[in-house]
Amino acid sequence: MLKRMLVMLAVVIALIAGLGFVKYKQISAAIAAGESYAPPPDAVTTIVAKRENWPSTLDVIGTAQAIQGVTVSADLPGTVAKINFESGQAVHAGDLLIELDTRQERAQLAAAEAQRDWARINFNRSKELVKQGVLAQTEYDNTIEQQKSAEAQVGEIQATIDKKTIRAPFTGVLGLRQVNLGQYLAAGQAIVPLQALNPIYVNFGVPQQIAPQVHSGRVLKVTSDDLPGAAFAGRVTALDSVINETTRNIQVQATLPNPAGKLRPGMFVQVQVVLGASRDVITLPASAINYAPYGDSVFVVTELTDPKGKMYRGVRQQFVKVDGSRGDQVAVVSGVNPGDEVVTSGVFKLRNGAAVTINNSVQPSNNPKPNPQDT
Repeated sequence: MLKRMLVMLAVVIALIAGLGFVKYKQISAAIAAGESYAPPPDAVTTIVAKRENWPSTLDVIGTAQAIQGVTVSADLPGTVAKINFESGQAVHAGDLLIELDTRQERAQLAAAEAQRDWARINFNRSKELVKQGVLAQTEYDNTIEQQKSAEAQVGEIQATIDKKTIRAPFTGVLGLRQVNLGQYLAAGQAIVPLQALNPIYVNFGVPQQIAPQVHSGRVLKVTSDDLPGAAFAGRVTALDSVINETTRNIQVQATLPNPAGKLRPGMFVQVQVVLGASRDVITLPASAINYAPYGDSVFVVTELTDPKGKMYRGVRQQFVKVDGSRGDQVAVVSGVNPGDEVVTSGVFKLRNGAAVTINNSVQPSNNPKPNPQDT
């Protein structure tokens, strides 16, 4: 019995030892395979860095505003007797727009003029009589006061008639008519908007750190998506006296010629301000920059050596300094040299020393003046 038990124990021990040896060989083979495994290279697109002339400009959004703009209104109440304009018409300063009913005032003016004429005759007669010593000085003084009073009354009635004859205060373009013939107008009621369109203002905001460079006289260019192919040149004419506490921006005003009246008050425009001389920079697509709190970087493709001494195509992470953007491009002022092959897409999946394979069949956008289309 004891002999049988010993034999069985020996068999079990041999079986366990055999299984352990098999597992050992499997684990050793797996470790060896893991150590020799090389991940497949990441597919990326690249661009060869080159130096370009980069204009020193600031691109911001602005709003067109009329140099002079009012809503013409009535000073005095009255009924519209005559309308002398059409909606959208160009007018000159002093052009007659609206005539209110002044029949009563004109009748009063005729009576006042007759009273004035009588007062003048009285005054001239009194003047001769006083020279002859026939008329007392007191009565002569009364005739003087009567003449002045009559003249003042005529002037007052004439002023009322003038206020009811409404004229364009300056040269410009009228908006939509807001009154009708025969309508009663209250004092201050709107008649028609009037805007002076040539020249025209464009107002925009710039960050406070840029404000010292955007001084009066700076040249700028204005464009609008609604006016394709049209560009308007102008100059900065004024800066606001305060900086907005919320945005830390300062409002800037530019003046532009607008002879055709294409720019309209309230229009949304793009403003490009020239800040100084152009400079040479390395331009890269915005997708090439790996932005991070500790610094911006790019991946440069180069020849690397693995631990076994084998050469392979890989990437080296390179920190860069970015200074400005234009469309799909960014300006790199340090960290990249002309001729470096820089990764432009697939940056997010790379690490320093990673192997890559280059496929430039589809390149990311690299247009300094992109024209996105609605999708």
